[in-house]
Amino acid sequence: MTDRAWIAIGLVVFLGLITFPFWYDTAAGSNSARPELQKARGEACIYPTAYMLANHMHVLMEWRDEVVRKGNRIAKIGGKTYEMSLTKTCLGCHTNKKEFCDKCHDYAAVEPYCWECHVDPAAAGVVAARVHSAPAAIPEAEE
Repeated sequence: MTDRAWIAIGLVVFLGLITFPFWYDTAAGSNSARPELQKARGEACIYPTAYMLANHMHVLMEWRDEVVRKGNRIAKIGGKTYEMSLTKTCLGCHTNKKEFCDKCHDYAAVEPYCWECHVDPAAAGVVAARVHSAPAAIPEAEE
């Protein structure tokens, strides 16, 4: 064989390997349509839907840093005041973790680590009135 034949074989094998995921998904009948998510309960989210779709993880990480590292629990967004809380703010409107969070995270094939510390209020049996209650006072550290 000449070099031309080896190059052609190499290109065919390369293209086959590169396009394999597409062929595999087509053969498996995978559905790539975005999941239909449960409608949120509140009037509007803290940010526009398109922004939250792309950046909710950044918002949650910023909130985590503000609350855990700086002790700040209040966010002022668009002239409104919100408590920086996954449970009290986000899950107050997005009430069904399985139908909202899990569907989208499964579609995107990501496993967020939020639930390693936080509890799904619906699964834990927390009543809605408790979810929206005021935060408990944090005792001052003794010196």
